[in-house]
Amino acid sequence: QLQLAESGGGLVQPGGSLRLSCAASGFTLDDYHIGWFRQAPGKEREGVSCASGITTGYARSVKGRFNIPRDNGKNTVYLQMNSLKPKDTAIYYCAAVKSVQPMCLILPMEYDYWGQGTQVTVSS
Repeated sequence: QLQLAESGGGLVQPGGSLRLSCAASGFTLDDYHIGWFRQAPGKEREGVSCASGITTGYARSVKGRFNIPRDNGKNTVYLQMNSLKPKDTAIYYCAAVKSVQPMCLILPMEYDYWGQGTQVTVSS
């Protein structure tokens, strides 16, 4: 059974850093695109970043601050978040879709499998 499990969320001060993990089980990341998404209270789910294994993509709001390393040996994708801002506060989700395309998309509708999410709060 294909599953994704996020971890690493928490409370951090503005300007701080967090690293989220997305551990995959029941499948190998090699054949899948992984996306990170977030949803703040009262707002729609929005794309943050994605990785295809060849390329990565970032939303304009996080470009230069976030990156998405992956460790295929651990079957895990990370979201390294630096220079965090209060507007980054949200529940963060990772998602997966099987694809052979070189380019990944940061669109929720493109992904088939979702984790349960992890809360990130940026506040002083």
